[in-house]
Amino acid sequence: MKIVVIGGSGLIGKKLVNNLRQLGHEVVAASPRSGVNAITGEGLAAALAGAQVVVDVANSPSFEDKAVLEFFETSGRNLLAAEATAGVGHHVALSVVNADRLPDSGYMRAKVAQEKLIKDSKIPYTILRATQFFEFLSGIAQSNTDGQTVHLSPALVQAIASDDVVAALTDLTVGAPLNGTIEVAGPEKFRLDELVRRFLIANNDTRKVITDIHARYFGIELNDHSLTASDNPRVGSTNFDQWLDRQDKAA
Repeated sequence: MKIVVIGGSGLIGKKLVNNLRQLGHEVVAASPRSGVNAITGEGLAAALAGAQVVVDVANSPSFEDKAVLEFFETSGRNLLAAEATAGVGHHVALSVVNADRLPDSGYMRAKVAQEKLIKDSKIPYTILRATQFFEFLSGIAQSNTDGQTVHLSPALVQAIASDDVVAALTDLTVGAPLNGTIEVAGPEKFRLDELVRRFLIANNDTRKVITDIHARYFGIELNDHSLTASDNPRVGSTNFDQWLDRQDKAA
């Protein structure tokens, strides 16, 4: 198949492109740096010509409420319109577990808006909702750092390795459209404060994690259901210690 990966130069996109090419598919890694821009529409028609599947793993460069909403709505409309013109038969998108249950987050509201555009279009689709990635633990710590302390909620999180998200995306991309949503999550549940504490210690980071039930997570106050999947998600195979070991070997 010809498959176009929007956001093909990012963390998930690069790995997905590699997986799909190894399976023998013709894959276009589409991003602004390759001349394909879903916001302006530049290069979309040419990239999508003859494509059977489009996978959207692009992310907003800004997480500010208004900017992130405009990004996902504009790119979503442009992409789906171009797909309809090109006769694309399957739209696959990466979203976030519980996006619809965290309306205080501008980012989550934007992802819900993106999902609605996909569901309202006539293009067969599959939406994969993932939990937070282990790869973003550094950013989570940084966003909650004050001096040498990191204030974090003890809410449960079911973090996942990006490789496991890509494995799920790969399977969904080469499969038939579900016209529905599936979740993928890590094999373990952690307290967020404890997970970040372990991550910092493993990286010889001397910052101290302070447990604070009211600490906000990118603007929202968490509970034990905010960052965990529902009852029957697809479960990744990589646990936290295995992921840490891989990072050490890759360094």
